[in-house]
Order: sequence, then C-alpha cells, then structure tokens
Amino acid sequence: MHDAFTLKDRPNLLAQFYELTKPRVVLLIVFTAVIGMFLATPGMVDLTVLFCGTLGIALVAGAAAAINCLVEQPIDAKMARTRSRPTVRGSITSVQTVSLAALIGGAGLLLLAVFVNVLTMWLTVATFIGYAVIYTRLLKPATPQNIVIGGASGAMPPVLGWAAVTGTVSPDALLLFLIIFAWTPPHFWALALYRREEYAKAGVPMLPVTHGEAFTRLYVLLYTIILSAVTLLPLATQMSGLIYLIAVLLLNGVFLWYAVAIYRRYSDALARRTFSYSIVYLSALFTALLLDHYFRF
Repeated sequence: MHDAFTLKDRPNLLAQFYELTKPRVVLLIVFTAVIGMFLATPGMVDLTVLFCGTLGIALVAGAAAAINCLVEQPIDAKMARTRSRPTVRGSITSVQTVSLAALIGGAGLLLLAVFVNVLTMWLTVATFIGYAVIYTRLLKPATPQNIVIGGASGAMPPVLGWAAVTGTVSPDALLLFLIIFAWTPPHFWALALYRREEYAKAGVPMLPVTHGEAFTRLYVLLYTIILSAVTLLPLATQMSGLIYLIAVLLLNGVFLWYAVAIYRRYSDALARRTFSYSIVYLSALFTALLLDHYFRF
C-alpha cells in the first residue's frame, strides 16, 4: 500500500504543519494576549505593537504546539482524538516538523524583539520552554498534577500582551495570569474525565487515571470554587466595574452549576458540555474585562 502512496496523494505539507500548530488553541491564546494589550492602556494600542505582538505570540505558540505534537507522538497514536495527526500518520517527518517550528518560532521571536520589546520576547521564550519542554517532557508523563503546575505556561498570554504594550509586568497583569491559572484545572479535568480510558491506555497519569473519577469530580468542583473567587479580584482591586461584575456573576453561576452537576450526577456527556462551556466562559470573561475597561460605569 505504501508503494501506491505517491507524492501526489500526500496532503500539502504546510497544511499538515498548520494542523500541528493547534490553531483553535492558538486562537484562544492570541485572544487573551490581545485583551491583555488593551487592558494595559487607557487608550488605543499602538498598531505596530498590536500587529507584530499578536503575530509574534501566535507564531511562537504554534511552534510550541507543533513540538508538543512531535514529542507526544507515541501518546497521540493511542488516543482517538489525536491519532489522525500528521505526526502519527507519518505524513510529515520529525525533521520537517522541527524545521518548520524553528522557522515560525524564530520569526515570531524576531518580530517581538525588533518591533515590540525584548521583555516580551524573553517572556515568550520562557512560555515556549514551559509548555514544550517542562510540561510536555517532564510534567505530563510524571505527575497527575501536570496540568496544575504546567498551567503556568498556558496562563502567560495576557501577561505577554501587557508586557508588549507597557514593557513591564504589573500586578494587574499577574491577576490576569492568576485567572487563567485557576481556570485551567477544571477546564482540562473535565476533558480528562470523559477521556480517562484513552489516557489510561496511553499511560498518561492524568488525575482520573491515578486517583479515580470520584476524586477528580471533587477537584473539578473545588477548583471551580477557587476560580470563582479569583475572578472577583479585579473588582477588589478596582481594575473592573459594573459590566464585569454582572458578567462574572452570571458566568461563574453557570460554571458552578456544571461543577456541582459533575460532582453529584456525573456522565461523560455532562463532562463534554462542561469542557465546551469552560472555553466559552474564558472567552466571555475576557470580553467582559475589555468592555468594562472602555465602557466603565
């Protein structure tokens, strides 16, 4: 069969690499980074910083995602949602993946260094290392707390955006970091619950695999309560006002309803809906922060 598989049949190399960059994940990363940029200034963000900062962060995030796919190829082959990735199918080689990741990652860092500022570039480098190396290589295969510790790299985008505009990292920027850091465990454990058998088959020590479903359901609830408390902090620091207050109460109310439901009457379908809602939740929360920033009551 391999002899019949010609270059003409092979999917476009760049299209395959684009798939490895996890564009939907990168979109959420870029979205929170851009919100961080706008929250850092009372006026309009400089257009050069906005464009080059957004593109630079997106390119490096895509490179990190591609390296993640390459490193996790043996795990991906055992999981239904990832076994069709080009790295698993063998339709893109390791050398090609690394070369393309180095190309777009290097271009992203160059954009940040030249057109934004050096602090943002180095923070982005640290984020890349945190995700592609520390989380992927060290934490994920070693501890069920991988997503808690490794969540620090995923929480960095708004800090990168803030640093791009101001050249500093302020307490408000760290508060944005804290929100995503607290959001990551209930978001990801909802996924891990309904994918627990796949993680077990792949030998990944996710919390439902090592501590069981009931324990994970409790932790989803506890971390959602923590998240609800953390998301009130922008009100306490006067970073946000009435628009954000209304939005955060509604969004937290729904998330807590899902968390309680998972704890009391779990089903895989409910976990799927919780996971999907958590993405909507974070997007809506940061949108509310942005609206409140410019239309403060």
